[in-house]
Formats: sequence, structure tokens, C-alpha cells
Amino acid sequence: MKIVIVDESPIRSLILQEGLRDAGFTQVERIDEMHNLLKQIYAIDPDVILIDLENPSRDTLEQMFQVSRAVRRPIAMFVDQSDTASIQASVDAGVSAYIVDGLKKERIKSILDLCISRFEAFSKLQDDLERAKSDLEERKTIERAKGILMKAKKLSEDEAYKMMRGAAMRENRKIIDIARSVITAAEMFK
Repeated sequence: MKIVIVDESPIRSLILQEGLRDAGFTQVERIDEMHNLLKQIYAIDPDVILIDLENPSRDTLEQMFQVSRAVRRPIAMFVDQSDTASIQASVDAGVSAYIVDGLKKERIKSILDLCISRFEAFSKLQDDLERAKSDLEERKTIERAKGILMKAKKLSEDEAYKMMRGAAMRENRKIIDIARSVITAAEMFK
């Protein structure tokens, strides 16, 4: 597993590096400046991102938001002090684990495991949500196509569906593709 540590402080990042090394992680790289952070992370292409900050600023959190949306990796953020707004902003930015005053090398492995588990659970939820949205859109499209066929051919809802299903089977296509074709054809004849 390749891990990147984002930390401007060499002393603080050494604690993370030692904790990771003790836990058996050998592919660890450090980014020591926030300038062009996304580009640097892209170049390294890590599996996990660990960020160590004393106090996250709005600009830093905005960069984290860009990073989390662009690379979709587990992110753990270590901070010395925090407030509710910073925690909420960090979670909104895609941080999987937000650790306040917890920078101890003995805790790194368990924090890393938690971070990865939370990221995977959240990713699964996002994938499920996207799939549900897609299914709903397909269902709406099929319903609209059935309505067009029902009106144009004076069919019942069941007959319209059977007609699309039959066309899909004959043409070896998905029913959603047939429904889209029906809608496209209907729009051409308007």
C-alpha cells in the first residue's frame, strides 16, 4: 500500500513515518508543501493520504475538498486543535478520519484501518446512491416511452411494455435503449 503524508513539519511527519514503518508500511512518501497539492498527489498516486496540520485553514480545507473529489482515496487528517465548524468542513471535504490531538505513532495503524474502512463504506453508499438514481431515471424513461406507445397505438400499459420488451429481445438490446429510441422517434414526429 502506497501512503502519502502531507505535512510541512519534518518533526511531526517523522512520527507518522515511524508509526507506519512499525506497522509494516514501507511505501511512504512525504509532501512538505501545500502548493500544487493536487498535482503532487496525482504524481505519487497513493492508496491513502495522511494529512498532518496544526490548525486547518479554510484554504487548506478547500484544497482537501479538491483532492478528495479528484482522487477518491481515504484521507485521515491529524490536527492539534479543532472546532465544530472545522470538523464539519473536513467531513464535507471528504476526510474519512479527523483526529484531534492524536498524533502518536502507536495509534497510526488503527487510525489507518479506521480511515480505510470508513472510506470504503462511504464509497459503497455513494455507488449505491448513484445506481439507485440511474435506475430511477431509467424507470422514468421507460414509463415515458410506455405512455407514448399507449397514446400512439391505443395500447394498455401492459401491452406497451410487452411491445418494448419484444423489440428489445428481437434486437438483442436493453429495454432502456428501446425506450430511448421510442422517445427520440416521438420527438422527431412532433
